[in-house]
Amino acid sequence: MKLGLQLGYWGAGPIDNAPELIAAAEESGFDAVFTAESWGSDAFTPLAWWGSATTRVRLGTAVAQIAARPPTSVAMHALTVDHLSGGRHILGLGVSGPQVVEGWYGQPFAKPLARTREYVQVIRDVLAREGKVTNDGPHYRLPYPADAPGSTGLGKSLKPITHPLRSDIPIWLGAEGPKNIALTGEIADGWLAIYYTPRLADHYEECLAEGMARPGARRTRDEFEVAATVQVEITDDVPAAIARYKPSTALYVGGMGAEELNFHAEVYRRMGYGDAVDEIGSHFRAGRKEAAVAAVPDEMVRETMIVGTADEVRAEIGRWESAGVSMLMVTARSVDLVRELGALVYSDPVR
Repeated sequence: MKLGLQLGYWGAGPIDNAPELIAAAEESGFDAVFTAESWGSDAFTPLAWWGSATTRVRLGTAVAQIAARPPTSVAMHALTVDHLSGGRHILGLGVSGPQVVEGWYGQPFAKPLARTREYVQVIRDVLAREGKVTNDGPHYRLPYPADAPGSTGLGKSLKPITHPLRSDIPIWLGAEGPKNIALTGEIADGWLAIYYTPRLADHYEECLAEGMARPGARRTRDEFEVAATVQVEITDDVPAAIARYKPSTALYVGGMGAEELNFHAEVYRRMGYGDAVDEIGSHFRAGRKEAAVAAVPDEMVRETMIVGTADEVRAEIGRWESAGVSMLMVTARSVDLVRELGALVYSDPVR
């Protein structure tokens, strides 16, 4: 099992102790550090800024939003970070949701799987640098067609000026639904899983296997990484730890998406929590946030986190590894917890 430190995206301001957390993670044997974005801080700037103080850990985005940049632009970001880090970049991508894509980026959300497939292919073409990059679309036309609205007709095919340090920078995809997980198994190098539960490991593996069985699939299962974002707490007071995470669960299930389409809510429905999802969503949309939090069952939180004494956490980490998870992306915000987890997982931390 590998450990990754998930710094996520900022709230009202930067993460005050991020440099200390990252230093502790690298000293404690963590494999990677990740940043994210939503509609505030971006993913790449903090990764490069904080990552400049590291020498060993991989530096990843989990996730950079596809709608935020054209694929050629994100390829430029990736090859730049990869050069600056000496070949330690992981490019994690995700489609986000319709409220963000259409409300913040002003783009259509339709056909997210087709867009993802095309987006990833353009990035790989840029990084391969085997010739001028072209794409016939329909989502990312390169060059922009001469007969398209607003075109000057002067667009030309290009290839990157800068030679990528690696032509195969790993691309991991954030995916929640079965079709998206299958696509990830087909075209990506890793899966960024959220709200993972070992109870549904067989289902996840079936989705990945479906993608990997398709013609031209990029990886076999033993070459593929599964990185699950998870809250980990070492404590004797499990009920209190669960209670601390109920507000964020209620927010993502009830407030991070529309009533008609909320990918996080659908993940929990597939786990069997449909009634709770309906109640949480109803309360949240009516502005009854305390009632929404109260409607979150303990087990709904418990099975997607790792919590307990040190021995119990160690055993749970082994269970997640047996289920197929190769990296735990922990959301630790305490240097002490980062070091404790490193000691639990790595018998000989890299120092």
